[in-house]
Formats: sequence, C-alpha cells, structure tokens
Amino acid sequence: MTFEYILMVIIAICLLLIWYVTIYNNYQNYIIRINESEAFIDTTLRKRFDLLNKSIEIIKANSKEKDVLVSIEELKTMKLSNFDLDRKLYEAINEFDKYKETIEGIRNIEPFIKIELGLFESESEIVSARKYYNDIVTDYNKLVRIFPSNIVAKFSGYKVRTYFDGKDMNDDDVKDFKL
Repeated sequence: MTFEYILMVIIAICLLLIWYVTIYNNYQNYIIRINESEAFIDTTLRKRFDLLNKSIEIIKANSKEKDVLVSIEELKTMKLSNFDLDRKLYEAINEFDKYKETIEGIRNIEPFIKIELGLFESESEIVSARKYYNDIVTDYNKLVRIFPSNIVAKFSGYKVRTYFDGKDMNDDDVKDFKL
C-alpha cells in the first residue's frame, strides 16, 4: 500500500514537471519571437536613421541652412531604446518632409528621391514589424497574467511587457505612462 502511495506521488510530481516544462517552453518560444521582432525593428530603425543621415548633406547643398536635421546628429550620441528612437526618427522625418516642401528643386535630385523612397518603404516595414511585435507581446502577456501559467511566470521572473505603441513623445498618455 505504501508503494502505491509513493508511486502516485512520483506520478503526480512527474505530471507537474511535465506541465511546468511545457509552460516554460511556451514562454521561451514567445521570448525568442519577441527578440527576433525587436531585432527586425532595430534593423529597420537603423535603416531609417542612415537614410536621414544621408539626406543632411543633400539638404545642406541645396539650401542656405547650416543646421539641418540637428536631431539626427544628436541621436548619434544618445543611448535610446527602440521605442524612443522610433519617436525621435518620426520627428526627424517630419523635419525632412518640411525641407522637401520648402526647398525648390530638391525633389528632382536622384539621391534625394532614393532617400525619400527608402523612407517610404521603411514606413511600411516598421508598421508591420510593430504590429507583429504587439501581437506577440499580447499573447506573451496573456500567459503572464492567466492562471495557471502565471505560476510559472512568477517562479521564472517573467513580467508583463510593454507594447510598441508608436506614439509621439508629446502625447499625454505617453507622458503620464508609468510602469
């Protein structure tokens, strides 16, 4: 009879371990997908940064202004998260668009046209990457919050992740956001 109890306890422990490992592996799959998504976002943001950086000389050569896209120059020395870099790049793209509208003939310069096309293409890439990232984070956050997988999250130290919101730094809900 004690043998049967010991066997039942061993089976119960094995089932708990199998359950824990399964949930843990689900978390690992989501973490890998989130990291891949972040890497793609990072690559796209670097591409946008490089395009804007290349446009500085073209804009300077075709205008009388010496301080062009100063925010891009400042970004070189800043340590920013992808979230903040994305916001800063949107500000720089808005400035880029102003130069495009105000400087006569700049739209006909081939390197400028290529930069503008590259920025347009990167916009669709960043939008789709942001959506993919947010979808994965939604599923991951559900695992962190919902019972019984939240038990594994507590033991493993997994926390809810923030979404890649793409909001402007001046938005009220971004300023008031607290973790």
